[in-house]
Amino acid sequence: MFERYAIFFTPNSALADFGAAWLGWDNVSGCVVPHPDVVGVDVATITRTPRKYGFHGTLKPPFYLDQDLNQTQLESAVAAFAMCHQAFTIGELELRHDNGFVALRPANQPLRLRDFAAATVKEFDLYRAPLSGDDIARRRKSRLSARQDQQMLDWGYPFIFDDFHFHLTLTGRVPTDQAADIISALKPRLSAIVPAPFMIDAITLVGQDQNGMFHQIHRHTLTG
Repeated sequence: MFERYAIFFTPNSALADFGAAWLGWDNVSGCVVPHPDVVGVDVATITRTPRKYGFHGTLKPPFYLDQDLNQTQLESAVAAFAMCHQAFTIGELELRHDNGFVALRPANQPLRLRDFAAATVKEFDLYRAPLSGDDIARRRKSRLSARQDQQMLDWGYPFIFDDFHFHLTLTGRVPTDQAADIISALKPRLSAIVPAPFMIDAITLVGQDQNGMFHQIHRHTLTG
């Protein structure tokens, strides 16, 4: 049994292998992976914050399971959801330093991606336990807008719907000059392994263990 759950997009290609090594955590096998050696970049330090999640793009952010429900029910619901939705492309991904961290992001986020993420948030919200007072207070430290604050109260997370921006995280917060060096180091490593156009072809149910690390429970291909 896991402490928290989430629904991610996770690649299953050479990009996935690179992402696991870059972050130092393979959420498929649930094990530590050696970082690549990159001249002038302390990969272990810059990836410390996102490491626990493994390489992913968030669709339904981490949540505690409602006390009246169980993991088996959640697993069945995720499988059923995947059978009702088709895979789709989101154009090209590019390396950008937005909101303080480096990530692969859609060059132009399509409406279909935003709508798919919104559907995921809504579909699985009945499995989410209510936020605690501590959770709410912690989120409010981020200086949320009125809309984001209400989304947090209603859906458990502030950055959803019109505030959703898909990304495959590659660093924690880094300054602009350091980000430029990181992007320069990443570009030649990613140019041949990032599909173009990029496809959202699956959803992955993940669980967070007692040590805070996330593990893939099952990756479901979108077959609707």
